[in-house]
Amino acid sequence: MITDTRPLIEVNQQAINLLYKELGVIDAVRFLKQFTQGYGNYTQEREVIFANKSLDDIVSEIEKRRKTAQ
Repeated sequence: MITDTRPLIEVNQQAINLLYKELGVIDAVRFLKQFTQGYGNYTQEREVIFANKSLDDIVSEIEKRRKTAQ
C-alpha cells in the first residue's frame, strides 16, 4: 500500500484538532504542556528574585499576597 506522506505541520494540526475535540481546549493544552521544554534558567532567575531574602521573608510575602487576593 503506497500512501503520500503529508507535511508534518498538517499532521500536527490534525492531532491538535482531535485533542481539542475529544478532551476540550483546557485539557488538550494541559496535555500538550507536558511535552514542552520550557525556557529560561530558573536557577539564575531564582537567585535574582530571592537574593538577600530569608525563608521567613518569602513566607511573609506569600501571606500578604494571599490576603490581598481575597
